Amino acid sequence: MAESEEESSCLQQVYVEKQELDDSEDVLDLDSIDVRYEIDDREFDLPEVSVPQSLESILNEPDDLPEIEEDPLFLEQAETASVTSDAVSFANNGATSGRSTPSRQVRKDSIQYPLHGSVLRHVVLRGISSQIVSAAERVNAGLPSAMAVSAVVAIGSTHGVVLIFDPKQTLKLCLSNGQTREQYGAVSALALNNDCTRLLVGHARGQITMWDLTTGKLLRTITDAHQPGSAILHIQFTDDPTLAIFSDSGGSVFELNFRRLMGVRGSDSTCIFSGSRGEVCSILVLHAGPLQDHPLDDLSIMALATMSKVIVITIRPKLRVLFHHPLRGNSNTLPLLAWHYVFVQQQTGRTLEPVLAFARSSTIYFCQLVCKSPDNVQFVLLQKLTVPYVLIHMMWINAKTLITVDSLERMHLVDVRHDEELQVLDVGDVKLVYGSSHFKSLATGGNVSPAMALAGENACYQSVALFRGQVLLLGTKSLHVFTIRTWFERINYLARQEHYVEALALALSFYEGSARAVIGLDSNVEKRKGLIASKLLRVLYEFVEASATKNVPTRGAIHLLVEHYESVMPVCIESCISIDRTDVLFGDVYDRFSQDFVAKALFLESLEPYILDDKLRHIAPAVMQELVENYEERKEIDDLERLIVHLDIMSMNIDHIVKLCWKHSLYDGIIYIFNQSMNDYISPLEELLNILMDSILNKKDLTDKVVKLANKVLVYVSCCLAGRAYPVGDISESIMLQVKTSVLKALTVLHTKQPAEEEPVYPYLRTLLHYSTREFLNALALAFEEPEFESEVGRQQKQRIVDILLQIMVDNMEFSPTQVGALFTFLARQMAKAANTIYVSRMLFEQVLEYLSNPNDSSRHEEREQALIELLHAAGLQQFDEERLLALAERAEFYRVCELLYDKQHQYDKVLSCYLRDTSRQVQAFRFIEIVMSNPARKAAEKKAFRRKVLESIELLVAIDQQQTAELLACVFPDSMHEVTTRLAHEPRLLYAFLTGLIDYKESQAIGIKKKEGIVIGSDVYEQYIDLMCEFDPANVCTYVKSTDAYRLENTLEICKKHQVMDAMAHLLEKSGQVHDAFVILLQNLQDKVGDLCSVLLAGHESHTVDVSASWSALQVALCVVVQFCQRGLWFPILETMMHPQRKLDHKVAPQHLDSFKELTRHVLNSMMGYISVAAILKCIMEDPAYSTGKLSDIKELVLGMLEMYNYESTLLHSMKNLLNQDLHAQLARLQQTANRGYAAKSDACDLCHKPLAHIVDADNIVLFRCAHSYHMPCLQSMGSFVRLGSEEAWKCWHCSTKISRPLSSAKGRIRSPSSQLADTVSAPAKNVPDAQQVQALEQLRRMQKTVSRLAILNELAHPESRPRFRQHAADNSSILQQDGFQLRLAPPPPPTEP
Repeated sequence: MAESEEESSCLQQVYVEKQELDDSEDVLDLDSIDVRYEIDDREFDLPEVSVPQSLESILNEPDDLPEIEEDPLFLEQAETASVTSDAVSFANNGATSGRSTPSRQVRKDSIQYPLHGSVLRHVVLRGISSQIVSAAERVNAGLPSAMAVSAVVAIGSTHGVVLIFDPKQTLKLCLSNGQTREQYGAVSALALNNDCTRLLVGHARGQITMWDLTTGKLLRTITDAHQPGSAILHIQFTDDPTLAIFSDSGGSVFELNFRRLMGVRGSDSTCIFSGSRGEVCSILVLHAGPLQDHPLDDLSIMALATMSKVIVITIRPKLRVLFHHPLRGNSNTLPLLAWHYVFVQQQTGRTLEPVLAFARSSTIYFCQLVCKSPDNVQFVLLQKLTVPYVLIHMMWINAKTLITVDSLERMHLVDVRHDEELQVLDVGDVKLVYGSSHFKSLATGGNVSPAMALAGENACYQSVALFRGQVLLLGTKSLHVFTIRTWFERINYLARQEHYVEALALALSFYEGSARAVIGLDSNVEKRKGLIASKLLRVLYEFVEASATKNVPTRGAIHLLVEHYESVMPVCIESCISIDRTDVLFGDVYDRFSQDFVAKALFLESLEPYILDDKLRHIAPAVMQELVENYEERKEIDDLERLIVHLDIMSMNIDHIVKLCWKHSLYDGIIYIFNQSMNDYISPLEELLNILMDSILNKKDLTDKVVKLANKVLVYVSCCLAGRAYPVGDISESIMLQVKTSVLKALTVLHTKQPAEEEPVYPYLRTLLHYSTREFLNALALAFEEPEFESEVGRQQKQRIVDILLQIMVDNMEFSPTQVGALFTFLARQMAKAANTIYVSRMLFEQVLEYLSNPNDSSRHEEREQALIELLHAAGLQQFDEERLLALAERAEFYRVCELLYDKQHQYDKVLSCYLRDTSRQVQAFRFIEIVMSNPARKAAEKKAFRRKVLESIELLVAIDQQQTAELLACVFPDSMHEVTTRLAHEPRLLYAFLTGLIDYKESQAIGIKKKEGIVIGSDVYEQYIDLMCEFDPANVCTYVKSTDAYRLENTLEICKKHQVMDAMAHLLEKSGQVHDAFVILLQNLQDKVGDLCSVLLAGHESHTVDVSASWSALQVALCVVVQFCQRGLWFPILETMMHPQRKLDHKVAPQHLDSFKELTRHVLNSMMGYISVAAILKCIMEDPAYSTGKLSDIKELVLGMLEMYNYESTLLHSMKNLLNQDLHAQLARLQQTANRGYAAKSDACDLCHKPLAHIVDADNIVLFRCAHSYHMPCLQSMGSFVRLGSEEAWKCWHCSTKISRPLSSAKGRIRSPSSQLADTVSAPAKNVPDAQQVQALEQLRRMQKTVSRLAILNELAHPESRPRFRQHAADNSSILQQDGFQLRLAPPPPPTEP
């Protein structure tokens, strides 16, 4: 019974009579649309098109047209609609209504988001469904194939029968003419007119019938409206009852006009769109809007979609193209269209405009139609939406929400404005009807294109319908309705399943206006919030009752009960606070939870975060009392204090709270209550200061409690003087000035209200100054910045406070010098201000200066110096003697103050001294020197004294930065090089650092890093630098002498000999030609390293791995140096050096050390093999006692390594020889082929004189060019058509050289005699022997084709850095020498002989 009531109520809602459009949410809901979604016609007007495009021109456009540019305002919305929240499935949240089919569970593919709940309601129309099945089984009506919905439901079948149902699911008509099944085939499309009196039926075999639904009579049978053999895919009525539009499986679109003359019904059709231009897959007529007198009322507009584009046209009053847009997608997807009217905000008010949504694959476009007049229709592309699934159907369910169906038969509810998916519902159980057979035209033989057949696999245009916000899906045995639940139903749906937390969250989203797809709420904000709040409270009561009874854990540990209530309390509190119903929170809700002591305690504890966030300011007094007692019992007094300062005073029992605060020293609470309840800012201050006085002025030990109080008082005073409330907020404007004045007055009272006999004057000020002089003066400094102290009264008040401070702190000895210094610093800063009005006596000012410049006080040095500088900048010291001030600054080491005074006196040398003495700013001295010396306004005497000071300080400058010193000397004092080196001579290390910087700067100039003028450094300076390097950095001497030639060779060699820098000596000796002496030095160094290693090994210190490793490393380095040197010839001495220790250490050291020696020996042998014969090397090895007396296994590895290297190099040499021979042969073969190739002339006449080539004197020759032009030699000579190449002359073609603008530099010809020419053209010679002319021509061609020799190429490859590269004119790309992978391994050249 419940199920039938649900179906009946739902169906009544679907099939109500048409009403006039109002502003209800379920039809047109864009009146409340976001501002960014509103459209201004002036902003989005499209330019006028002078010549409108015709349909034919659009059809002839290529399919890959670029998309029209999207408006930038909406680009940010065109993001992919993807699921970002976690999917939640509730146990009893079925896809159908709970009352109709309560047993059905959510399928795995369904997604319900907790934020939105269950938005869609699914109802199966069982009355219609049962009759569909009955008709198929009993009367063989066939399965459902198409559907149309309006005031009635029309369902067509595969046997051509149409069933008509009324809103009560009663079968009213069964339309069939008896011949439908055999002749017409299945129903492929249906259309109802506006008043539901006419029904158009399209059949799979191409026929169209019209039925009268009032009588059930067949009115028309149309068989010739389109090309036979095509199924009807779409058929639709327009707003004109005499005009309909249909399309067929051939992709053509037709308009169908109905007429009735003399009682005879007739019709005619006109082709609008031919399928040969592009097959139309979908059409959709735009029906008139619900508003009257709209400009679109005079137009009949239709959208049609092909596989590649969307086109919008007008049918009436004339056929005209309004808009077209490319449409791309997968080949197996169909285009989708959906019209909807939306309200758009205009300057003149809201207007109703249609929006077209068109899609394919996974992309949806939204385009607005803007109609200012019937002749002025424009389209604006609003938004692009990409979804993560493939679309098979799409429709508007209301102005904000779109329904889509994907290829997996899942229904998606999408909020268009926010690009948010609201719900996913699996509709696979519907068993949706597809029209694939009609798109393939199987009833007529399948005569459709492959593209149409492939795309039509998922065609469901005729099985999904929309009527007034209701989505109907036609299944093979049932009819389903999907609607958006009202806000009330969505909350109830969750509450019935006891998902109270989600239900309350959803209700709050309705209340706050953040919910999506909202249906059924009043447009008035106050009424809407009232309704939602009422419903939310009813759900809240159910939730509270369930949480306190049946959902309470009855077994288990206590923590389970605590966790349960901890999850419940925040939900209740948040719900009541959000709708501003704290009376319910502290009434019924608190009363219910108070029955359980655990729930009561957790309720009170759960209030804390909301109080601290200022969401909850007022609490019922009874609950407040309970809250205080709860925190007292748990001894969380500090947490209670934090709550008190955030609560409304009216919630508290002030007397009780004040006593509690004094009892537990809750000073913030005391201050807050006095300030807020009585606007009393003085009483708490005096009370707290009295507490502090007892501890501070009596010099008692400061406990943590006293320190905490003192800090709070300082902050409180600072807030009051700055106009801020304590601890948070601001003081009311009306009492702010009064508070500031009263607080200052309280602080500066001469005595307390009940003074003791020994109480000093100004006790409150003394107390704060004794506790923290600096912090209290900082608070005063902030207060002095307030505008109140800029008036005359304010200045007097400021002067009074300063006088009191001076009286308290300066005229007696109870304050420390540090505290007095803080006062003087405070005064200096105040006096340094431009609007200073503070007067201080001269003697006191002297005291201020004496303090600031006290050399014995090392504390806050920088702060005191800064205070004095601020006074100087404010001209506060002009009345004092600068000499005395300078003396004070020098004594206190205030270098910045000294700089200011010295700069004023133009004593720049002393300014430089200040820079150099100030360790934090020494680096700035270089920039200062450059500025002074480059300033033309400086006097010569000043610059001379300054220069002298710079040179006197050269040692310190070098120590600061050697690089900048060298650059400074090179740029500013280039003539002082000798003087500087002389000054630094007694400090060799500083001199070395200076020369390092100088030479580095010189090298940076050479490579272009430094752009200033260069400096000249003599060879003596370089030699001095090398001498110092040998002393301080001998390891880098050899590297340096290799990198430069700026020194004298003999002198540098003597320097290296003096310091015994062996590697540098060897390099210099080799450079001077003394190769043998250099080798002796390197060999001696190697022998020394070998000896050192042997000594370490024989001494038995093998446990000292550091010494052994260091010795091995030194030996390896020395050996590599000698091997590199021996690349130039001297090999056997080094081999002997490496083999001798093995004889000495045999059987005396560990075997691994001998193996290491053999490894080094193998390295020497491998390096030798490229230069010494293998036989000589083997002879040397076999004669050595270290190897000759041993076993074969001792030398086996060594010999095999040598032989392997020998075989490798022999193979490489042989392969290289073959490659070169092959390449040389190929080149010579090409040269011979080129030389033997004959040339043929274009004609037998000379191209200059046009006489026959044979009619010449025998002594003359004929010149034939590669371009096939031929000339008599005298003719070419007379034209001067030749070029000179060295000592030879070469001819050039006269015609070719005169046709181009630039001369031909190397156009050469072939010279022949007349007899040879005739011989070539008439008959072949008896013997293949060239005559003299042919030999001469061959020789000339050989010179022209001459290439670089192979030896030159090899020489260039061997020495690419020392020889110029040859230019190869005719090298063929096929040569191995031209290939990237070609490599050579060449031995170095023989060592140079001694002169």
